[in-house]
Amino acid sequence: MSDIVIKVENLGKKYLIRHQQRERYTALRDVLANKFKSFGKRLVSLQPHSSDLQPSREEFWALKDVSFEVKQGDRIGIIGRNGAGKTTLLKLLSRITEPTTGRIFIKGRVASLLEVGTGFHPELTGRENIFLNGAILGMSKAEIKRKFDEIVDFAEIEKFLDTPVKRYSSGMYVRLAFAVAAHLEPEILLVDEVLAVGDAQFQKKCLGKMEDVSTKEGRTVIFVSHNMGAITQLCSRSLLLNKGNIAKEGDTKKVIDYYLNEASSENYNRYTADTNSEKDIFITKAQALNCEGKLTSFFTHKDQIAIAITCKINRWIPKTLLGFFVKDQRGRKVFTTNVELDTAEHKAGEMFITAKIPSNILVPGQYMFTFAISVPHFIYHSAVDLVEDALTVTVIDGGSKFSMYEGLDYGCVFVDCEWNINN
Repeated sequence: MSDIVIKVENLGKKYLIRHQQRERYTALRDVLANKFKSFGKRLVSLQPHSSDLQPSREEFWALKDVSFEVKQGDRIGIIGRNGAGKTTLLKLLSRITEPTTGRIFIKGRVASLLEVGTGFHPELTGRENIFLNGAILGMSKAEIKRKFDEIVDFAEIEKFLDTPVKRYSSGMYVRLAFAVAAHLEPEILLVDEVLAVGDAQFQKKCLGKMEDVSTKEGRTVIFVSHNMGAITQLCSRSLLLNKGNIAKEGDTKKVIDYYLNEASSENYNRYTADTNSEKDIFITKAQALNCEGKLTSFFTHKDQIAIAITCKINRWIPKTLLGFFVKDQRGRKVFTTNVELDTAEHKAGEMFITAKIPSNILVPGQYMFTFAISVPHFIYHSAVDLVEDALTVTVIDGGSKFSMYEGLDYGCVFVDCEWNINN
């Protein structure tokens, strides 16, 4: 028997977007006059002009010609920008909405967690909703009772079990919804970005549970997330959606690398300055490069970041220093580094300098670079050049042991400490 549990063929979903036509301003006297003028015409023809009453419509394909297969026990990540079609795909797989074109073949029970409160009745209690969701999945009352205590323990809502879920916070909603979806033994589990609502510890628990149901129980997981670290940790295979099409599929690391390179190619990150300045020494260009020497603004925490700087020398000054400092998105200064330029040949023209920031240093986040040229212990203001916040780079989690704590501030840098544990 084939081990394929999901087969998607030429899937497409079209929506009609209505645009209200702009109406011309009409004064009250115009309305009254037009009423009398058009009275006779309307007796002859009661058919209104479609252009007057019908708003214009535009076709929008959220998904188009999407095809892929998923085997039993696979953990598939789905990534892409907002509006790429990720949630639409999960809604089609969940049978919440019907496709416009194409076919979907699914073997097994499907549990989905697409948005807060999906599948819950707000007037029912947490206890009642557990049994309701189990019945929707086709489980018997005895099967649900067998899993009931595990669900309550996982969701950590025992105190509020007999409270209507409409009074739950979004975090409580998600905890219960995920616990129900993961424990009521569906063959296929679909999870959208909704886990981001939960706290960091619960996110870690959810990722661990999804890994367990796949590796230990042989169930299939499809996971949509913007957290590249979580996708890397959980999923061995991924799909990249772009404008409703599959742009790339395959090994998760390769798909993520392709995604980041594509994103950064559309948003080159560089600083350039006028080379006609009268300053003695000044910075004309600064760029962030990856290990292949390509211009980019996206890196994983495992990547080495090369900062390439070009300086112009109009007149050399001994003991000149070039340096930069890095700030994180909270404005904290992470580190400062500099180099003395005396080792280079001193003549008028351009000088090229590269600084390499080691891998596993910067934690995920955004960083701004400020560059400076200075001469220490020497009052020579025309030799100083300062370029504030010249570059911004984004570091994402490439699958560290901290990836499940997305959103938690765990400092500015990674430090590999030497640990020693004794009884």
